[in-house]
Amino acid sequence: MPGFLLQARQRPEGETGGEAGQAIRVGFTCSKKIGNAVARNRAKRRLRALAREIMPAAARPGWDYVLVGRPGVTIERSFAALRADLAAALARVHGP
Repeated sequence: MPGFLLQARQRPEGETGGEAGQAIRVGFTCSKKIGNAVARNRAKRRLRALAREIMPAAARPGWDYVLVGRPGVTIERSFAALRADLAAALARVHGP
């Protein structure tokens, strides 16, 4: 997606036991290519807010997701566009 990169994988059955094995796990990363610490933290805050809003309804239990910020775009892109990007990325990952 233009605003970020989404990496996803389904956890194998025996990787984590019990109810924790069915949790949705989300990670965030922004490299120094994004900018200084202030810019990286702003990008991660935007990605966290995005995940809090979209992931509970669209993500699947038992999956791991990593949102990777893109230089310039993650900070400058409108939040509505990022929201649409994440919904489209999840649909693509979990599509037919």
